Amino acid sequence: LQASNIAPVDLAQAAIGPGMAIFSRYKQVLEADGSPMPVRSALQLINQEVDSYFNDQDSMIDGSSRFCLELFMQSAYNAIKFGDADILARAKNTSVQHLTQAGVLSAEKGSVRLLERDELPAPSPESERVIWLLCQQLTYAMETGGIAACAGIAAEVSVISSALEDAKNLAYRLYSFCERKGWAKEAGAYNALVTAWQEINKQAEEKRRSSGSEQLHF
Repeated sequence: LQASNIAPVDLAQAAIGPGMAIFSRYKQVLEADGSPMPVRSALQLINQEVDSYFNDQDSMIDGSSRFCLELFMQSAYNAIKFGDADILARAKNTSVQHLTQAGVLSAEKGSVRLLERDELPAPSPESERVIWLLCQQLTYAMETGGIAACAGIAAEVSVISSALEDAKNLAYRLYSFCERKGWAKEAGAYNALVTAWQEINKQAEEKRRSSGSEQLHF
C-alpha cells in the first residue's frame, strides 16, 4: 500500500480489506481459548499489525530521528526536563548536544523541546543524515510553498540514498500517531506531503536533469 503511494488517511481503511479476506476465507477463526473470533476482534488484530509494521520501520531510521519520534510521541513540542531527554538520547545512541547543534532541539534552562517546523533551519546536508529533520522540512515546505518547494529540497538529496523514502515512511508513521491522538492539523500536514509524493519526485527529477544540463553547458 505504501509503495502505491496510498494517502495516509486511507491506509488504515485499505488495510482492512486484505485482513478481512483472510478472516472470511474460513468457516470459523478461533481465539486462543477456542471460542469463535468475532469480527471486532479481527479488526483489532488488523490494526495491531499495521501498528507493528510501523514500529518495525522505526528501527530503519537513524538514532537521532528515533529520539525525535519518541520525544514527539511523549510530549509533542512541549518541554521536558534535560535529564529525561538526556537519558532518552543516550538510549537512541545520540545526544542532546548533537541535536541542538543540528537545529532540531531547543535546550535551555534545564529543559529540552523539539523545535516546531517554522523554527527549523533551512535544508542542508545535515537533513539527509537526520530523517526527522528532512521529513519536517519537507512537510513545512509543503505547507508554505507546495509541491515546487518540496521538489526543490528533494532535488538536493542524493539519489543513491534512501533518505527521501525514509522521510516518506516517517510521514506515514507520524500521520498514524497524530490521527489517533486527534491532532487533525498535524495529521493533515503529513497526509498532504505523502499524497503529493509522486509529483514531488517527478519535479525533483526534472530539477536534477535541468541542473545537470546547465553544469554540462558551462
